[in-house]
Parts: sequence; structure tokens; C-alpha cells
Amino acid sequence: MESKITILLADDDKDIREIGKILLEGENYEVIEAADGQQVIEAASDRIDLYILDVMMPKLNGYQVCRELRKTTSAPILFLTARTQVEDKSMGFSAGGDDYLAKPFSYTELLARVKALLRRYYVYKGKETPEQDVMISAGDITIDPKRMEAKRAGELLPLTDIEFNILLTLAKHKGQVLSAKELYEEVWNETYFYSCNNTLMVHIRNLRKKVETTNDTLIRTVWGKGYRID
Repeated sequence: MESKITILLADDDKDIREIGKILLEGENYEVIEAADGQQVIEAASDRIDLYILDVMMPKLNGYQVCRELRKTTSAPILFLTARTQVEDKSMGFSAGGDDYLAKPFSYTELLARVKALLRRYYVYKGKETPEQDVMISAGDITIDPKRMEAKRAGELLPLTDIEFNILLTLAKHKGQVLSAKELYEEVWNETYFYSCNNTLMVHIRNLRKKVETTNDTLIRTVWGKGYRID
């Protein structure tokens, strides 16, 4: 018998947890609840396929929990938050989060985000093609698509899955300018809307901090057109 996809839903608002659980279980997901950050850490395991974390939780906030989870799992992490400034999103993505959903949100939107994250996660983890056996270079960085690793001088770069796939996509199209729409739709595997541009910009900014040095600009912004790696 095929096992169910397991989602951990963490929020200190009991109503959100209860309604979210009913909704997700209606889609045949198994749901584990947590009321604070410490409960998330205690419940974390390899069997959890996706984490939904409220940012402002007691004991440990969502960002703190995310950093701890990223030490042991690459499962997608979706933040729920009333804080939607670019700086707040940057903090979440830097901690290792994959997506943001602003409160108040519709449950239709929650389901759409959950399905998109799970779809990307299993495509990247389970779909192997001949291209994945080919090592790709970007500047002095070596990219291993099969292992989903990027290294400089043999040292592993601490990239999130989204950051890795942005780097991989640009490197596969070396010398070409990819528009925000082209880059977003290839990496996120979903339709691009103008509002997605901020999400893409924050991820690229965080990626640059990890792959660029003071004297080396790897990812170039072509104003009005998009991004490229030479």
C-alpha cells in the first residue's frame, strides 16, 4: 500500500491548524500538528514531506525552526506570515524557506502552494535524465545536477533547493539572457505573474551572497531583460 504524503502544519492559532488539517486531509495528505517551534523540532523526521511554518510562533519562531530543519532535511518549507516586506521574505529565504503565503490567505491558495512545492520537490528528487550525469561549470563553480550540489575548489556551497536550481538553470543557458518569466517558470514549474518578480529577486540576491566574491560577479542583471551567466 502506497504511503501518504505527510505534512507538518505549525501555527499557534488553533483555528488555522484545525481548518488547515481538515483541508489537507481532504486531499489525502497525512497531517501532523504543532503549536510552537519546539514541537516542530521534536516532531521533525525523514517521513515528513513538507513543513508549513507560522513565522511568529512561541518558543522558537519560524525562521529559527527553519534553520534547524535545514541541518537535516531538504523537504520544502512554506512560511505563513502577516509580515510581507521584502526584508522579511529575504530573512525567510535566507533561513532556507521555499515559499511565503501572506495572512490572511484563502485555503484554495494554500492548497495550490502546497501542491506546487510537493510537485517541484519530487520532480527534482525523483526525475533523472541523461543531463543529470553531466557536470556543468559556472565561473569557478562546479555544478553536479544529479547530486544537486555546487562546489567551489571542492568546498560545498550551502544552497537551498531553489537557489541551486536558479544557478543550474542559468548555467545551462550560459551566455543567454533569461527573462524573469522564463527563469521563474523553469525553476518553480508554475505560471509567472508580475508579483512573482519580488520572490525571484530575493532568491537571486541570497544566491549572489553565496556564490559571488568581492571581485567576481557571476550572475549578471541585464536591465529590462533578465539575468545571465557568462
